[in-house]
Amino acid sequence: MTEDHYKTLGVRRDVSQAEIQKAYRELARKYHPDLNPDDKSAKHKFQQVQAAFDVLNDREKREMYDRYGSAFESMGAGGPRPGGARGPKAGGGVEFGDDAFAEFFDDHFAGGASEGGAGDLFRHFQERASAKSRRGGSASRQGANIEAETQIPFQTAVAGGEVQLNIPRASGKVDSLTVKIPAGIEDGKRIRLRGQGGPGPHRGTPGDLLITVHVAAHASFHRQGNHLQVRVPVTLAEAASGAKIDVPTPTGTVSLRVPAGTSSGTKLRIKGRGVPAKGGSAGDLLAEVLIVLPKDLSEADRKAIEDVDRRHPANPRAKLRW
Repeated sequence: MTEDHYKTLGVRRDVSQAEIQKAYRELARKYHPDLNPDDKSAKHKFQQVQAAFDVLNDREKREMYDRYGSAFESMGAGGPRPGGARGPKAGGGVEFGDDAFAEFFDDHFAGGASEGGAGDLFRHFQERASAKSRRGGSASRQGANIEAETQIPFQTAVAGGEVQLNIPRASGKVDSLTVKIPAGIEDGKRIRLRGQGGPGPHRGTPGDLLITVHVAAHASFHRQGNHLQVRVPVTLAEAASGAKIDVPTPTGTVSLRVPAGTSSGTKLRIKGRGVPAKGGSAGDLLAEVLIVLPKDLSEADRKAIEDVDRRHPANPRAKLRW
């Protein structure tokens, strides 16, 4: 039984292209074989969704599908086209639409009768219709674009790398593609692979593969534009007396100097150790100091700290306001 592409995507027949694309993205994510390894039917459902999207996302294909149903692909250059030459009829004749007849009438009657007689007029009519049919029916078109999604580690988004993607095709074949991830890509950005989309009708050029990239969160680092932020734990002694500590960065570990008397929340800048920028310098790494007290302070330790507070009275919350 022939599938109804609109029912496959769960949309009405009069929806916009944007709604078709939205429905496709949701269903492709729902039935993607990589996300449903234990569901044997997911691959088939994904292929149905992809086949429906290939047709309905292409305006010309969708128009033909709405007019003639799933048989539109088999009609080829001889398929009906409104207003123009409709292709050869049985017996070798040619049927003409209103606009073709209007052109014929203007050429041969509006300016006076042709000198060649009915035979020449018919040959001219037939040649014009054949040329019109070739232009409208067999012209190659670009195939539909295919949309996919992938999630990459935070480190790959910053430093760049490669990911493997399995792209199911409408034919049932699954293509394994190696996708290069540019350094510094942001969450939600798209990568376009030209020629990796749906096949082009009438030997036209294939469409493109559009991959939306999602970046996984990092346990310690956060991104703000091209800058990176990280909270760096230090001991009470390191904060009080100052120290040099090792801090990991995307381009290797660096030695960071913590000035004596540094409080928690102080941000120390490490220039050029952030996210690479295309055509420019990399962002910075902002290391926020976090003082960590020992878990098992003795009574003598606590009294020593309290004694320091008494000798250096201060109200750290004096500027705190609502």
